[in-house]
Amino acid sequence: VLRARGTNVRFGIHPVAGRLPGHMNVLLAEASVPYDIVLEMDEINSDFPSTNVVLVIGANDTVNPAAEDDPDSDIYGMPVLK
Repeated sequence: VLRARGTNVRFGIHPVAGRLPGHMNVLLAEASVPYDIVLEMDEINSDFPSTNVVLVIGANDTVNPAAEDDPDSDIYGMPVLK
């Protein structure tokens, strides 16, 4: 619906999303999401400052700043969507 109205819709995939590498890409393909709007984390991170809405589905550790900022955190060092 959003794309039909001219809204720029894209999907950012965290590198460890899903049960195995590429799992989320397969699920989106099965849902008929065009591959050209499915981006890896490092491809989409720079777009967030100019993005109006972000919907995160899944574990919050994919966006949790403690992964970068808190050496005592269990998720410290994990890549995050920024």
